[in-house]
Amino acid sequence: MSPFATADGPTLSAGLLAARVVFGLLMAAHGTQKLFGWFGGYGLAGTGKFFEQLGFRPGRFFAATAATTETVSGLLVALGLLGPVGPALMLSVMIVALVSVHMRNGVFAAANGVEVPLLYAIGAVALGLTGHGLFSLDAALRIGDFWTPAWACAVLGVGAVGGIGNLLLRRPAPAAAPATAGD
Repeated sequence: MSPFATADGPTLSAGLLAARVVFGLLMAAHGTQKLFGWFGGYGLAGTGKFFEQLGFRPGRFFAATAATTETVSGLLVALGLLGPVGPALMLSVMIVALVSVHMRNGVFAAANGVEVPLLYAIGAVALGLTGHGLFSLDAALRIGDFWTPAWACAVLGVGAVGGIGNLLLRRPAPAAAPATAGD
């Protein structure tokens, strides 16, 4: 039997800490690219224009909402605060990114496919279901026990529904009518 199958609480928590910090800080940085233009991002003006092209109108509002959600979700995950709330927020924005930007491009990131947002989404679900571990603010504040498996599933479900709801608000531009011989 593998020694990892019976890893103790501190060892599992160290693994969760490593995953949380990497996933969380990268997602928060991704959000600040949209929000502030940091790390080579386009800021709200550029991201808002891109969101308009995707059918999210008004683009600046949807860009600000996505950027804030990414930043907050990443920080909550990295800190291990509020149980599945951060992962649920991350899941919601990744569902939107998967469907509105990446799905038409296949699987791999080299072609702007679903690879990266799918990894974030599944990582968020995994962290939301496993909890933040001993090395988290939830544990330090003694609020981690509140997040039962039922609550975690419910909160992640709300995140998924939020992402789908956001997609339903899209209003893609109508396709241009084909030119006819008389035009």
